[in-house]
Amino acid sequence: YIYGGKISLVEYDTLDIIKILVAANELSLQELIPHLQSFLIENKENWIEQNFNLIYQTSFENDSFLDLQKFCTELISKQPEKIFNSPDFTSISEKALISLIQHDKVKMSEVQIWEHVLKWGIAKNPGLSSDPSSYSNDDFNVLKNTLQQFIPLIKFTEFTSKEFLNEVYPYKKIIPDEMCENLVKYFLDHDYVPRKRSEQQTIRETKIISLKNIVSKIITIQHAELISKWIDRLEITDELKNSYEFKLILRGSRDGFTPRKFHEICDNKSHTISIIKVKDTNEIFGGYNPIMWESRTYIPGSDGEYSKTKDSFIFSFNNKKDIKNHILSRVEEEKYAIDNDCSCGPSFGRNDLKIGGNSFNKHFSYCKRSSYEKPIRKTGNYFAIEEYEVFQIIKDTNEHVYR
Repeated sequence: YIYGGKISLVEYDTLDIIKILVAANELSLQELIPHLQSFLIENKENWIEQNFNLIYQTSFENDSFLDLQKFCTELISKQPEKIFNSPDFTSISEKALISLIQHDKVKMSEVQIWEHVLKWGIAKNPGLSSDPSSYSNDDFNVLKNTLQQFIPLIKFTEFTSKEFLNEVYPYKKIIPDEMCENLVKYFLDHDYVPRKRSEQQTIRETKIISLKNIVSKIITIQHAELISKWIDRLEITDELKNSYEFKLILRGSRDGFTPRKFHEICDNKSHTISIIKVKDTNEIFGGYNPIMWESRTYIPGSDGEYSKTKDSFIFSFNNKKDIKNHILSRVEEEKYAIDNDCSCGPSFGRNDLKIGGNSFNKHFSYCKRSSYEKPIRKTGNYFAIEEYEVFQIIKDTNEHVYR
């Protein structure tokens, strides 16, 4: 195509055409992109429906694929049940599934939607059985965290009593206590009328608190939800009280791995979460800084590079897939909470999480407990960074949305 200006797509497999589309975008072959999108939409509609998640994610990863974005949006709007019934349904994103559930044109009963949501949630946690009678409390908590954005969207009062008993009650531990109690009253006592405004809300006008989709190469929406709870000093099993946007402001692979670039982008910005992926391991480290980053010069014998706060914390995950296996460590020595050394990256405490060196992807960083409650790593050995991201946390002041 590059030399002749022609390309025949008939002989190619659909996956290959998608790869060509991505390559055309990377090579800035802008005149080819509309042609490829049109060919897919006009000739591969059934394939797209069967592999919706792949097309959805590919199209929304780049603003050049506007035709595919429009096609996906219209499919969600006009024929959402096709996506529910597609073979790759369990691999669709949380954002896409929420859009599906919220569409009024879904030609499925509420109990069918609930069954699909459960199927999706269980698939996201491969260790979970499809039989809730075998679940431990930890299993229920994992599923609860996965589905907490969906529970308020299910119209449980449209279930029959039998459907509620058979399909919902076995999963009662993933439903907020007050909501579950009121639903039980609703189905057992047909004369039951909620007396309190809070009871009416849990049945008719469920409050929706959600996180906007997080754009990260390191963590998932589940990590973001847990971090949001830590910001609000909640337990992992507590309901999310506030909604936060995780706005990406720095990514190492995009902006560089130097202290200069970190301070250039992040100085004078407050309420940030730094996320670090360790090279050659599955470890993920991070820290929350509620105050502004600054550039200060380290002077031996002086503590001038540190800033004081009582609300910072650091954390670690053993791997990306298991949010249960984590360590949370809050600041103890508040005057050493934030290390603003201009020769370092996002660092916390005197040595608790130190991102050092002229290039963070070399072995100059380490974790040694000094100013925070507990160590977030078993060893104090130096490590290199494979990727790191900094997000500014923005509280959504419009989270009180009723459906």
